[in-house]
Amino acid sequence: MSANKGWWAPPEGEDTVSQKFLRKTRESPLVPVGLGGCLAVAAYRIYRLKARGSTKMSIHLIHTRVAAQACAVGAVMLGAVYTMYRDYIKRSAQDPGEK
Repeated sequence: MSANKGWWAPPEGEDTVSQKFLRKTRESPLVPVGLGGCLAVAAYRIYRLKARGSTKMSIHLIHTRVAAQACAVGAVMLGAVYTMYRDYIKRSAQDPGEK
């Protein structure tokens, strides 16, 4: 048994959680943007929960879900457009004589 109970250390050669998160962020930078947008929308809508007026709770929650999903879908679409740009347009501009 280890004397340092409660702390998990990755085996040798594996990334820590923060290193893995940073690597994944560099590979696809819009995933954290989409996640941040979802969290920001959810936090704002929860904050505005008291001032919803006569709107039913279920309607308020549906609007919150739709707005959060719109942020996530928007980030996915931006990522797809960026990937298509990087793979097709930027690559064809770099290699004009290969065709």
